[in-house]
Formats: sequence, C-alpha cells, structure tokens
Amino acid sequence: MRYIALFENVSGASVKDCIIDEEGGRVIFIVNQGQVGVAIGKGGRNIHTLERMTGKKQEIIEYSDDPVQFIKNALKPAVVREVRVTERTDGKKMAVVTINPKDKGVAIGKNGKNAERLRFLAKRYFDIQNVSIS
Repeated sequence: MRYIALFENVSGASVKDCIIDEEGGRVIFIVNQGQVGVAIGKGGRNIHTLERMTGKKQEIIEYSDDPVQFIKNALKPAVVREVRVTERTDGKKMAVVTINPKDKGVAIGKNGKNAERLRFLAKRYFDIQNVSIS
C-alpha cells in the first residue's frame, strides 16, 4: 500500500496493482489503460524519482482486460508477432507468444526474469497456467 500511495502521489497515475519483487530488487506497477505515459513522466522523470526514493527498480505495465493485449504490454519493448491463448482438454489455459527473433532476449530477460514476471501476471489476472515464449 505504501508503494502504491507513493507512486500515485509522484506520478498522478492510477495503480491497479503493485507487486514487490524483493529477489529482483524491483517493484512492478500495473497501471490503468492509457496511463503509462503519465506514470513514466516526461523523460522518465517519475520513474527516476521513485527509484531514488525507494532504492528499487520500477517497472510499469499497462493493464488490459484482453489477455492477448496484456501479454503484449507486459513484454514491451519486445516486438510480439502473435499471442495464442488456448484451453487444454483438462481446462487449463496456456499462452504461446511468438516474438521477433531479435527481441527474444529482451522478452525473456536476464536469467528469465521477464518471462517469470509474465507467467506470474498471466496466472494472476487471467488464470493462464503457462506461457511459452518462442
């Protein structure tokens, strides 16, 4: 709650959710649609201010009710070619994400941290059990 209040105070953007990743030393904010620009601030001013105040890296993802769009937003700046969400016969949902080959490293992240973040968020918001990046 403290991070959400601080973020909204500094940026003026509305936060839908906040995930604190102690291991990764980062805070992930999910902001309402259309508020990414406000959240980041001119020239990244809000992000830099928050990083100085908290000592943690700040990440912002734009929320969408559409799982395909949300997955694309979560993987930015990587170029996503396609997202397929399917339901298996056992009722579990899966997503297969096709990335531009030159952006695969960005999408997966160092030690797979971006891919893990994506899997966590897809499960949290859309009950998608697994996300495969290819």
